[in-house]
Amino acid sequence: MCGRYVSTRSPEDLVRHFRVTQWRPEEALEPSWNVAPTDPVWAVLERAPREDPAAEAVRRELRPLRWGLVPSWAKDPRVGARMINARVETVHVKPAFRRAFARHRCLLPADGFYEWQQVEDEHTGRTRKQPWFIHPEDGGVMALAGLYAYWRDPEVARDDDPAAWLTTCTIITTDATDAAGRIHPRMPLALSPDHYDAWLDPHRQDPDELRELLSPPAGGHLDARPVSPAVNDVRADGPGLVAEAAP
Repeated sequence: MCGRYVSTRSPEDLVRHFRVTQWRPEEALEPSWNVAPTDPVWAVLERAPREDPAAEAVRRELRPLRWGLVPSWAKDPRVGARMINARVETVHVKPAFRRAFARHRCLLPADGFYEWQQVEDEHTGRTRKQPWFIHPEDGGVMALAGLYAYWRDPEVARDDDPAAWLTTCTIITTDATDAAGRIHPRMPLALSPDHYDAWLDPHRQDPDELRELLSPPAGGHLDARPVSPAVNDVRADGPGLVAEAAP
């Protein structure tokens, strides 16, 4: 499971790194050292122009989406809080994710992510959860494989009303490897730059070909450090959350 991550890069940096062709400065998000479910998050995706949905040419966009996927057929958008992750083993067949897997894929930029490890307090003998910050050793951007979906609010009459549409996303997870595997059995699946284009291309819709892009990451590129339990509070934020703390 991936239930919390860090995203502090400026939109200008993300536009350069992912070769984005369209973003709206007025939609800028604040840096966050404690991204939590239902928060707005940056997503990189490709779409055909709205005025010509059948066009071969697509635009690569940087957009804020809400974390927690709400399928188009959902009766209540609150289901998104339970759909923050999709397992790589079943994402192509689960009803909540299979349509998005075929047509609506995205990348979610992250500096790293948090996981919690069960540890026993040597003084009290009680078990507690120790948070760890897991991140690339080289300090680079992680491009988490994600899906997105549009949900139409039936309470809003007009399709052209911005309030009529909610766009949400989920993070694909896989078996944990490297430093993450010592802490938790699952981790978000990050794509390498050579897979960005194929993953984002909405014209690629063959499930088997897409699954080949989601191979487990190679070991040796992630590092982990224990951090303060202050991160447990979703209201906490700031660079101090990723500072190393005594385990």
